[in-house]
Amino acid sequence: MTPMKPTLLQAALAEVLGTFLLILFGCGAVHAAVLTGAQSGLWQVAIVWGVAIMLAAYVCGGISGAHINPAITIALALWGRFDWNRVPVYIVAQLGGAMLAAAVLFVLYGPLLAKKEQDKNVLRGELGSILTATCYGEYYPAPGGLAAGEQDFQKDEWTMLASTVPFHVAFIAEILGTAMLALVVFAVTDPRNTSGPPPALAPVFIGLCVAILISIIAPLTQACFNPARDFGPRLFAYFAGWGEAAIPGPNGHGFFTVYILAPIIGAAAGGGLYERVLRNFLPRTNQQL
Repeated sequence: MTPMKPTLLQAALAEVLGTFLLILFGCGAVHAAVLTGAQSGLWQVAIVWGVAIMLAAYVCGGISGAHINPAITIALALWGRFDWNRVPVYIVAQLGGAMLAAAVLFVLYGPLLAKKEQDKNVLRGELGSILTATCYGEYYPAPGGLAAGEQDFQKDEWTMLASTVPFHVAFIAEILGTAMLALVVFAVTDPRNTSGPPPALAPVFIGLCVAILISIIAPLTQACFNPARDFGPRLFAYFAGWGEAAIPGPNGHGFFTVYILAPIIGAAAGGGLYERVLRNFLPRTNQQL
Protein backbone atom coordinates (compact mmCIF):
# COMPACT_ATOMS: atom_id res chain seq x y z
CA MET A 1 0.00 0.00 0.00
CA THR A 2 1.34 3.45 -0.93
CA PRO A 3 1.80 5.58 2.20
CA MET A 4 -0.49 8.60 2.41
CA LYS A 5 1.11 12.02 1.92
CA PRO A 6 0.85 14.27 5.00
CA THR A 7 -1.91 16.85 4.75
CA LEU A 8 -1.10 20.54 4.52
CA LEU A 9 -2.20 20.99 8.13
CA GLN A 10 0.08 18.20 9.29
CA ALA A 11 2.99 19.67 7.31
CA ALA A 12 2.29 23.13 8.73
CA LEU A 13 2.29 21.81 12.29
CA ALA A 14 5.58 20.07 11.58
CA GLU A 15 7.04 23.37 10.32
CA VAL A 16 5.83 25.09 13.51
CA LEU A 17 7.60 22.49 15.62
CA GLY A 18 10.74 22.40 13.49
CA THR A 19 11.14 26.18 13.51
CA PHE A 20 10.35 26.24 17.23
CA LEU A 21 13.20 23.82 17.88
CA LEU A 22 15.57 25.80 15.66
CA ILE A 23 14.89 29.08 17.47
CA LEU A 24 14.70 27.56 20.95
CA PHE A 25 18.15 26.01 20.58
CA GLY A 26 19.78 28.66 18.41
CA CYS A 27 18.47 31.83 20.06
CA GLY A 28 18.77 30.01 23.38
CA ALA A 29 22.51 29.79 22.79
CA VAL A 30 22.54 33.52 21.96
CA HIS A 31 20.68 34.30 25.19
CA ALA A 32 23.16 32.23 27.19
CA ALA A 33 26.14 33.90 25.50
CA VAL A 34 24.91 37.50 25.80
CA LEU A 35 23.37 37.29 29.25
CA THR A 36 25.64 34.85 31.10
CA GLY A 37 28.82 34.54 29.04
CA ALA A 38 28.13 30.81 28.86
CA GLN A 39 29.61 30.33 25.39
CA SER A 40 33.33 30.88 24.81
CA GLY A 41 33.82 32.04 21.25
CA LEU A 42 31.63 32.32 18.18
CA TRP A 43 32.06 28.68 17.13
CA GLN A 44 30.18 27.40 20.17
CA VAL A 45 27.13 29.44 19.23
CA ALA A 46 27.55 28.56 15.55
CA ILE A 47 27.67 24.82 16.12
CA VAL A 48 24.56 24.99 18.32
CA TRP A 49 22.70 26.58 15.40
CA GLY A 50 24.06 23.86 13.11
CA VAL A 51 22.99 21.04 15.42
CA ALA A 52 19.60 22.73 15.93
CA ILE A 53 19.00 22.54 12.17
CA MET A 54 20.01 18.88 12.12
CA LEU A 55 17.68 17.96 14.97
CA ALA A 56 14.76 19.98 13.62
CA ALA A 57 15.18 18.28 10.24
CA TYR A 58 15.23 14.82 11.78
CA VAL A 59 12.14 15.56 13.88
CA CYS A 60 9.89 17.01 11.17
CA GLY A 61 11.63 16.37 7.84
CA GLY A 62 9.62 13.26 7.06
CA ILE A 63 6.38 15.23 7.41
CA SER A 64 7.06 18.67 5.93
CA GLY A 65 10.51 18.43 4.38
CA ALA A 66 11.86 20.60 7.23
CA HIS A 67 12.17 23.84 5.32
CA ILE A 68 12.05 25.86 8.59
CA ASN A 69 13.06 28.90 6.53
CA PRO A 70 10.80 31.05 4.30
CA ALA A 71 13.71 31.86 1.97
CA ILE A 72 14.32 28.15 1.32
CA THR A 73 10.59 27.50 0.90
CA ILE A 74 10.34 30.27 -1.71
CA ALA A 75 13.49 29.10 -3.51
CA LEU A 76 12.25 25.51 -3.67
CA ALA A 77 8.95 26.70 -5.14
CA LEU A 78 10.69 29.06 -7.56
CA TRP A 79 12.80 26.27 -9.02
CA GLY A 80 10.04 23.69 -9.22
CA ARG A 81 10.75 21.60 -6.14
CA PHE A 82 7.75 22.72 -4.10
CA ASP A 83 4.10 23.61 -4.65
CA TRP A 84 3.50 27.38 -4.67
CA ASN A 85 0.06 26.81 -3.13
CA ARG A 86 1.73 25.58 0.06
CA VAL A 87 4.18 28.47 0.38
CA PRO A 88 1.99 30.95 2.35
CA VAL A 89 0.94 28.30 4.88
CA TYR A 90 4.55 27.19 5.38
CA ILE A 91 5.74 30.76 5.93
CA VAL A 92 3.01 31.51 8.47
CA ALA A 93 3.85 28.26 10.28
CA GLN A 94 7.56 29.10 10.35
CA LEU A 95 6.93 32.58 11.74
CA GLY A 96 4.54 31.14 14.33
CA GLY A 97 7.08 28.58 15.51
CA ALA A 98 9.78 31.25 15.75
CA MET A 99 7.57 33.61 17.79
CA LEU A 100 6.53 30.79 20.12
CA ALA A 101 10.15 29.88 20.82
CA ALA A 102 10.99 33.54 21.44
CA ALA A 103 8.17 33.73 23.98
CA VAL A 104 9.46 30.65 25.81
CA LEU A 105 12.99 32.09 25.94
CA PHE A 106 11.59 35.39 27.23
CA VAL A 107 9.96 33.55 30.13
CA LEU A 108 13.10 31.55 30.90
CA TYR A 109 15.56 34.43 30.63
CA GLY A 110 13.33 37.33 31.74
CA PRO A 111 15.19 38.09 35.00
CA LEU A 112 18.58 37.88 33.28
CA LEU A 113 17.42 40.21 30.50
CA ALA A 114 16.34 42.75 33.12
CA LYS A 115 19.62 42.37 35.01
CA LYS A 116 21.69 42.96 31.88
CA GLU A 117 19.74 46.13 31.14
CA GLN A 118 20.19 47.29 34.72
CA ASP A 119 23.91 46.54 34.64
CA LYS A 120 24.29 48.50 31.38
CA ASN A 121 22.07 51.34 32.62
CA VAL A 122 19.68 51.15 29.66
CA LEU A 123 15.90 51.28 29.42
CA ARG A 124 14.09 48.69 27.34
CA GLY A 125 12.85 50.30 24.15
CA GLU A 126 15.66 52.86 23.97
CA LEU A 127 18.71 52.52 21.71
CA GLY A 128 20.84 50.88 24.38
CA SER A 129 18.40 48.01 24.73
CA ILE A 130 19.65 46.56 21.46
CA LEU A 131 22.14 44.86 23.79
CA THR A 132 19.33 42.57 24.92
CA ALA A 133 17.13 42.82 21.82
CA THR A 134 20.00 41.12 19.97
CA CYS A 135 18.92 37.92 21.73
CA TYR A 136 15.86 38.02 19.46
CA GLY A 137 16.26 40.08 16.29
CA GLU A 138 19.53 40.78 14.53
CA TYR A 139 21.58 43.91 13.96
CA TYR A 140 24.52 44.94 11.84
CA PRO A 141 27.18 44.94 12.98
CA ALA A 142 26.64 42.42 15.77
CA PRO A 143 26.49 44.50 18.99
CA GLY A 144 27.36 41.60 21.28
CA GLY A 145 30.76 43.04 22.18
CA LEU A 146 29.10 46.11 23.69
CA ALA A 147 27.13 43.86 26.03
CA ALA A 148 30.29 42.47 27.63
CA GLY A 149 31.98 44.06 30.62
CA GLU A 150 30.51 46.33 33.26
CA GLN A 151 30.64 49.74 31.57
CA ASP A 152 27.42 51.51 30.64
CA PHE A 153 26.17 51.49 27.07
CA GLN A 154 27.60 54.42 25.11
CA LYS A 155 25.81 55.70 22.03
CA ASP A 156 29.12 56.92 20.56
CA GLU A 157 30.54 53.41 20.77
CA TRP A 158 27.57 52.02 18.84
CA THR A 159 27.87 54.76 16.21
CA MET A 160 31.56 53.98 15.74
CA LEU A 161 30.88 50.23 15.57
CA ALA A 162 28.01 50.71 13.11
CA SER A 163 30.30 52.54 10.70
CA THR A 164 32.35 49.36 10.24
CA VAL A 165 29.47 47.49 8.55
CA PRO A 166 27.52 49.82 6.23
CA PHE A 167 24.24 48.77 4.66
CA HIS A 168 25.69 47.56 1.36
CA VAL A 169 28.12 45.25 3.16
CA ALA A 170 25.37 43.76 5.32
CA PHE A 171 23.05 43.33 2.34
CA ILE A 172 25.70 41.57 0.25
CA ALA A 173 26.76 39.38 3.19
CA GLU A 174 23.22 38.11 3.73
CA ILE A 175 22.68 37.47 0.02
CA LEU A 176 25.98 35.60 -0.24
CA GLY A 177 25.47 33.57 2.93
CA THR A 178 21.94 32.50 2.02
CA ALA A 179 23.00 31.72 -1.55
CA MET A 180 25.68 29.35 -0.24
CA LEU A 181 23.17 27.74 2.11
CA ALA A 182 20.61 27.22 -0.66
CA LEU A 183 23.29 25.87 -2.98
CA VAL A 184 24.18 23.22 -0.40
CA VAL A 185 20.53 22.42 0.36
CA PHE A 186 19.74 21.87 -3.32
CA ALA A 187 22.90 19.82 -3.87
CA VAL A 188 22.68 17.45 -0.90
CA THR A 189 18.96 16.78 -1.43
CA ASP A 190 19.25 16.02 -5.14
CA PRO A 191 19.00 12.24 -5.82
CA ARG A 192 20.84 12.75 -9.13
CA ASN A 193 23.88 14.07 -7.29
CA THR A 194 25.71 10.80 -6.71
CA SER A 195 28.52 12.53 -4.81
CA GLY A 196 26.06 13.84 -2.22
CA PRO A 197 25.46 12.16 1.15
CA PRO A 198 22.78 9.53 1.74
CA PRO A 199 19.39 11.23 2.25
CA ALA A 200 19.44 10.52 5.99
CA LEU A 201 22.69 12.48 6.35
CA ALA A 202 21.66 15.56 4.36
CA PRO A 203 20.61 17.49 7.52
CA VAL A 204 24.08 16.98 8.99
CA PHE A 205 25.79 18.67 6.06
CA ILE A 206 23.21 21.46 5.91
CA GLY A 207 23.71 22.10 9.61
CA LEU A 208 27.50 22.14 9.25
CA CYS A 209 27.16 24.57 6.34
CA VAL A 210 25.14 26.94 8.54
CA ALA A 211 27.69 26.66 11.36
CA ILE A 212 30.52 27.56 8.96
CA LEU A 213 28.59 30.48 7.50
CA ILE A 214 27.79 31.83 10.97
CA SER A 215 31.48 31.67 11.86
CA ILE A 216 32.26 33.91 8.89
CA ILE A 217 29.31 36.30 8.69
CA ALA A 218 27.95 36.59 12.25
CA PRO A 219 30.43 39.34 13.24
CA LEU A 220 28.97 41.42 10.40
CA THR A 221 25.19 40.78 10.51
CA GLN A 222 24.68 38.10 13.17
CA ALA A 223 24.15 35.75 10.20
CA CYS A 224 20.43 35.51 9.52
CA PHE A 225 19.91 33.56 6.25
CA ASN A 226 16.34 32.92 7.44
CA PRO A 227 13.58 35.57 7.57
CA ALA A 228 11.62 33.57 10.16
CA ARG A 229 14.67 33.34 12.41
CA ASP A 230 14.93 37.14 12.52
CA PHE A 231 11.44 38.52 12.03
CA GLY A 232 9.56 36.09 14.28
CA PRO A 233 11.64 36.79 17.42
CA ARG A 234 12.02 40.46 16.43
CA LEU A 235 8.25 40.86 16.21
CA PHE A 236 7.86 39.21 19.58
CA ALA A 237 10.48 41.55 21.05
CA TYR A 238 8.63 44.55 19.62
CA PHE A 239 5.49 43.63 21.55
CA ALA A 240 7.46 42.52 24.64
CA GLY A 241 8.69 46.03 25.35
CA TRP A 242 11.61 46.70 23.00
CA GLY A 243 9.39 48.70 20.64
CA GLU A 244 11.40 50.80 18.19
CA ALA A 245 14.65 49.23 19.37
CA ALA A 246 13.34 46.06 17.69
CA ILE A 247 11.31 47.47 14.77
CA PRO A 248 12.67 49.24 12.87
CA GLY A 249 15.73 49.28 15.13
CA PRO A 250 18.84 51.42 14.63
CA ASN A 251 19.44 49.90 11.18
CA GLY A 252 16.24 51.47 9.86
CA HIS A 253 14.96 49.63 6.79
CA GLY A 254 17.66 47.00 7.34
CA PHE A 255 15.31 44.83 9.37
CA PHE A 256 13.44 44.26 6.09
CA THR A 257 16.06 44.69 3.36
CA VAL A 258 18.94 42.88 5.07
CA TYR A 259 17.09 40.25 7.08
CA ILE A 260 14.06 39.45 4.90
CA LEU A 261 14.69 40.59 1.32
CA ALA A 262 18.38 39.70 1.08
CA PRO A 263 17.92 36.07 2.27
CA ILE A 264 15.08 35.57 -0.22
CA ILE A 265 17.23 36.92 -3.06
CA GLY A 266 20.20 34.85 -1.92
CA ALA A 267 18.21 31.61 -1.64
CA ALA A 268 16.71 32.13 -5.09
CA ALA A 269 20.17 32.77 -6.55
CA GLY A 270 21.84 29.83 -4.82
CA GLY A 271 19.04 27.44 -5.74
CA GLY A 272 19.09 28.69 -9.32
CA LEU A 273 22.86 28.26 -9.58
CA TYR A 274 22.49 24.61 -8.69
CA GLU A 275 19.22 23.84 -10.49
CA ARG A 276 19.91 25.66 -13.75
CA VAL A 277 23.69 25.42 -14.01
CA LEU A 278 25.45 22.78 -11.92
CA ARG A 279 22.70 20.16 -12.20
CA ASN A 280 23.03 20.26 -15.98
CA PHE A 281 26.62 19.09 -15.62
CA LEU A 282 25.67 15.91 -13.79
CA PRO A 283 25.81 12.68 -15.80
CA ARG A 284 22.43 11.31 -16.81
CA THR A 285 21.31 7.71 -16.59
CA ASN A 286 19.59 6.02 -19.54
CA GLN A 287 16.23 6.57 -17.82
CA GLN A 288 16.90 10.31 -17.60
CA LEU A 289 17.95 10.78 -21.24
